[in-house]
Amino acid sequence: MNARPPAIHPVSAAADSFKAAMRQLAGGVSIVTSGQGEERNGITVTSVSSLSVEPPSLIVCINRSCSVLPVLRDHGAFGVNILAAGHRELADRFAGRHGVRGAERYDVGDWIELVTGAPLLVDAMAAIDCTVDSIMDWNSHALVIGRVEAVRLGDGPQALAYWRGDYRDIGES
Repeated sequence: MNARPPAIHPVSAAADSFKAAMRQLAGGVSIVTSGQGEERNGITVTSVSSLSVEPPSLIVCINRSCSVLPVLRDHGAFGVNILAAGHRELADRFAGRHGVRGAERYDVGDWIELVTGAPLLVDAMAAIDCTVDSIMDWNSHALVIGRVEAVRLGDGPQALAYWRGDYRDIGES
């Protein structure tokens, strides 16, 4: 067999190659929310991961230049809203693709609060209410560790994922 080995990219090309490589990793789409009233803000992310079960905690990575990060730091709480297949427009809205900023992003969707006061999407696949346990700055991003205070489960049949630069519906059809 004469299979060619995969191309190896030198460090100087690492950033572009790394971005291209990460586009191969499918990720669940979530909206991270924080704040109350006119101070509410949020962002669409694919960088949420469970961290531990005892105590229940998760980690989310947020660009340090993102407008939600100061709100999250000030309020000490945030929500992770795991999106269903029908939430593409909402995901785009919180990703900044509609030119809407800050609290205006919440004009679409039904939002509630559980324990911490963070906005949670009523029809999310799951909504996780967290207090900030710690924040670590790492180069361009902040790693936010959240302690889970409450969970609200939805019942959507399909989740929203992001792969190769586009949304994908996954799950039962």
